[in-house]
Amino acid sequence: MALLAASVTGCASYKHRNQMEAFNTSYVAGDYAAAAKAMAPSSLMPGEPGEDETVLELLHQAEAYRLAGEPQTAIDLYDQAEAGMKLNDTDNLAEKGAENALAVLVNDAQRDYQPMLSEAVLVNTYKGLAFLQMGNGANARVEFNRADDRTRRAVAAFAEEIDEQKAALDEQAAEDANREQQAIQESLDSEALHESVAQQYGVPSQWAVYPEFIVPSATYLHGLYFLASDESGDIERAATSLSRVAAMAPESEPVAADAALANAIASGEASRERLKNRVWVVYENGLGPVAEEKRLDVPLILFHGNTQAPAYTGIALPAYADRHAVGDALSLVDTQGQRYEPETFASMGKVVHTEMQSRFPAILGRSVASAVVKALMQNEATERLGVAGQLGSAVVTAMTTQADLRSWQATPDHWEVARFARPASGAMTLETPSGSLGDLDLPDWPYTLVYIKRPSAQGPADVSVIDLQGEHAGTQYRMDGTKTTRLVADTTDI
Repeated sequence: MALLAASVTGCASYKHRNQMEAFNTSYVAGDYAAAAKAMAPSSLMPGEPGEDETVLELLHQAEAYRLAGEPQTAIDLYDQAEAGMKLNDTDNLAEKGAENALAVLVNDAQRDYQPMLSEAVLVNTYKGLAFLQMGNGANARVEFNRADDRTRRAVAAFAEEIDEQKAALDEQAAEDANREQQAIQESLDSEALHESVAQQYGVPSQWAVYPEFIVPSATYLHGLYFLASDESGDIERAATSLSRVAAMAPESEPVAADAALANAIASGEASRERLKNRVWVVYENGLGPVAEEKRLDVPLILFHGNTQAPAYTGIALPAYADRHAVGDALSLVDTQGQRYEPETFASMGKVVHTEMQSRFPAILGRSVASAVVKALMQNEATERLGVAGQLGSAVVTAMTTQADLRSWQATPDHWEVARFARPASGAMTLETPSGSLGDLDLPDWPYTLVYIKRPSAQGPADVSVIDLQGEHAGTQYRMDGTKTTRLVADTTDI
């Protein structure tokens, strides 16, 4: 069984690397049709994979379709991904216990992909944007509320992951008369282990993080949506969300101004009727962080009979590394030459580190448990089979000691924002220091969102002009400096 697990692990890792390489090559070039095709779900085993087994592929495909100007197809794929996420969430205790036990025996990559909570929040946010793009404000409201609800339930979600791991270890302990459980617990309680991790991996408590879990861009868009709504109670929701983002991004003048505006309207100090038509620009810049494997040698406390036997062995942990942002600053210029320049207000790297800081004890716990189990299996194989057992078990251990490096790689490096009154003509040009990327028209709507996403300087800027009230279908442009294309829904080539 161990050899089979090692073989499957190697095949799965190879398949994942190839798939992500193909996706990223197309994605950074703006070829979203090829990016979506690269992530077509498949299985190493006979039969069609289930939704719970293809969550990661569906997430990549959905965002590629959204950028390709296919909001309904994107929503359908995001729905399938959410269905898979729900199946994983509602697995019975026996199924979850078996999956966590397999993670301990092999590695975390053997579990069905569980999106980071920040990724799940972005799923609902992107669905909200897609619904607004189609002029469906009612369904957009549902998605922005779901994103907000996921954010609020974050602490409970992190605690649940730790509880599930403990349950898996307790079950394993019942099977082996506490021998492994005692070794795992002693190792995790060891100061030497934590000092070794701190020296080789770093100290999570020292990462640059937000004071609490938040995806600022998602909470900000939640606030903007409810700011634009005139339904009873919505302005208070807007004030709460925008004030929270302003607290997380104290240097952002646009966010502070939005929070002040929402609070002024909520208190009666300001009136919607006196506002001129407003425009908000939100810019997703660059490529978000990816997980890289960090291997460390750590001291474990093993037991031979009643005797403690300290031993060094290897574990593998995921460490998130930044990729890159688009260096050229983006600005919008009206026909009078007035320039509006978005400024950074949210970092995906900081979001990921905030979440990882809470999840790290569970990740480290599974890695140490896996190392202990494999070390004891190695000792037993050596005692029973001699050198052959020692070498064989060492090969299996080396092949299966891997960090889970799966992540959704269609997220940005950071988000930027600008806000201004709509120019009289509505005509604007999107520019970088290198020149014009293209022109766009702002409709005469009370609340307009210009949502821009540009993964790399090698690819186009995809620009969605959206009615925040959800009463009109939006317009999507693709701009690359040579031509501006208005995207029309067409699924024939994707």
